[in-house]
Amino acid sequence: MGEWGFLSSLLDAVQEHSPMVGRFWLVVMLLFRILILATVGSDVFEDEQEEFVCNTQQPGCKPVCYDAAFPISHYRFLVFHVVVLSAPAALFVIFAVHQAAKPGHGGAPGQRTRRLQPFYVGSVVARIAAELGFLLGQALLYGFRVQPLFVCRRRPCPHRVDCFVSRPTEKTVFIHFYFVVGLVSALLSMAELGHLLRKGHPPRAGCCHRPQERGPAPGQPAGATEELRCAPGPPPRGDLTV
Repeated sequence: MGEWGFLSSLLDAVQEHSPMVGRFWLVVMLLFRILILATVGSDVFEDEQEEFVCNTQQPGCKPVCYDAAFPISHYRFLVFHVVVLSAPAALFVIFAVHQAAKPGHGGAPGQRTRRLQPFYVGSVVARIAAELGFLLGQALLYGFRVQPLFVCRRRPCPHRVDCFVSRPTEKTVFIHFYFVVGLVSALLSMAELGHLLRKGHPPRAGCCHRPQERGPAPGQPAGATEELRCAPGPPPRGDLTV
């Protein structure tokens, strides 16, 4: 759990620059991905290769059939998924710390946030691309069901060999759960990106509008017109946090 704790501390540092929807993504990442993968996933897939049994004693046949059934181990694929998803956030934290340590780049907190906002938006875009790419890869590599029987016809197997996968139902449930969590994570990341882009383009201040035409007020000469009324715009919001 040491490596997972280090990754969690890096992700926790991102919440200083994240809006509220980004913090929801962080909760999903820490609880339903890292924690579940570290506690449940290792137990589900730890015997994946040892319990892969084929009805042959031909040397070299079982490893070849296992490679055909699982080009990448489920557990290693999911771990790699988490690491790649965390990389943009970790790189942003490193960049933010480096910028804060440079002389002359301190300034007010609002100014620092405005300078870092484009880089944070870029990290969210990279996160969305990685999320969608891994979801597509999971669907193409494994599908949505772990079959209990795998028929192998690769050399050096002398004939058609039947191989049996351990705990296929449990692994299928875990894959479904992890895929749903990935969809939720992708939706939260897209919502965060939309929030950041909308926040980066606030309405123009001082927008004037003309009141509806109506008759002159009592005591006002006929033909008098009212001046344009200007509504003050909202104050600029430079901070990424909500």
